[in-house]
Amino acid sequence: MFVEQLSVFLENKAGRLDEVLSVISNSGINIVSISLADTADFGVLRMLCSDPFKAHALLKDTGITSKVNEVIVVSIPQAVGSLKAVVKRLNEEGLNIQYVYGLSLNDDGASIALKTDDLQKTIEILQNENVRLYNQEEISKL
Repeated sequence: MFVEQLSVFLENKAGRLDEVLSVISNSGINIVSISLADTADFGVLRMLCSDPFKAHALLKDTGITSKVNEVIVVSIPQAVGSLKAVVKRLNEEGLNIQYVYGLSLNDDGASIALKTDDLQKTIEILQNENVRLYNQEEISKL
């Protein structure tokens, strides 16, 4: 139930995002979702894409630092308190959410990608909640 996320480390200067997106799109890889967090000097670009390992290799070949790691993609019902209920449940089990970002998926819920300090335990907990979990194959087909 894990999804492979591509994380790219970028110098915070004009043109760097365009450079990364050009490398990926020119190779026919679809970017399903994207998030960019920045500081004064650098940014972390996180993406879900149709072929994260190929994208990682292409970026490496062009001298751009990236890595592939696992996250969980989940669709939470569109209802007041649904996200809070999921976060509370993970907190009750002692899990730390390291980051979360919204996704644009064609579903009826509020889709997010999240990373915790124990992904396997998080999956086990979420399987008992009222949420939909995605896998890499489903993300690759979007």
